[in-house]
Amino acid sequence: MLGRTALSRGITAHRLSKNVTFYINELASPVSGCQAQASKDHTPLMLMLPWLGSRPQAVAKYCEIYFRTGFDVLVVESEVQEFLWPRWGLDHGKRLLELLQSERFVSRPLLVHAFSIGGYTFAQLLVHVSQDTQKYQAFTQRIKGQVYDSLVVGSLETMAVGLGKTVFPRWEILVKQLSLLYFGMFRRQTVDYFNRSIDAFWNTPITAPALFFFCENDLLSNPRAMEEVIDRWEKRGMDITAKKWEDSTHAGHLKRHPQEYLTTLDMFLQSLRIAPLKAKM
Repeated sequence: MLGRTALSRGITAHRLSKNVTFYINELASPVSGCQAQASKDHTPLMLMLPWLGSRPQAVAKYCEIYFRTGFDVLVVESEVQEFLWPRWGLDHGKRLLELLQSERFVSRPLLVHAFSIGGYTFAQLLVHVSQDTQKYQAFTQRIKGQVYDSLVVGSLETMAVGLGKTVFPRWEILVKQLSLLYFGMFRRQTVDYFNRSIDAFWNTPITAPALFFFCENDLLSNPRAMEEVIDRWEKRGMDITAKKWEDSTHAGHLKRHPQEYLTTLDMFLQSLRIAPLKAKM
């Protein structure tokens, strides 16, 4: 996904499938082979779920943050058809869940950083987990921290607006109208599935500390709905950190407010105490 020129020295990329790339941080490993493998088996893994239509150069900037802190990064992209036909999204979530429980990753602590519709992909994974929390208890306990940036939350209209802005910006109004018509015609295949994933996210079985980035002027991420999620999770006893701006850009907070973004993220990662940070951000 990231071009060779975008990769830092000491980072190797492994394409696991069409939309899944695993970046190994060789510089974070001890020198000896056996020791390195044992260390890697327990090194925290960052699961990054980018926004729809994200550019490699933009995603690379976030990967760099975690490379510098010593993490490996697993980038899992989403496609528009997984949103338009949620049953495919559920299949995508199932495959991701199976991958994270495969031999390569099963013993590694996990962090999640989801942007925009990437949070929807993670919610689809949570639908499967919520159906059998006992079976996936070990998986949920492996997740040590959650970062959500510009989550697409709100009404069905919000989703339709998001689709137009991110996929077909030239035809934004038309796409919004057609999307709402489509969702209405195929309610049982779309809206009912959306509701399931929203419910799974609101009542998430994952109770690890969470960090939310959002702003007041984001048409795709309703700030009131975002605050409701935060309030609900806090009432469940979860440790929540929230950074809200009056004026910012959807999935562009790092670019608009780099110092505040990095400082907030750095403090959050430090509070998790799951891995020695290699360098200050």
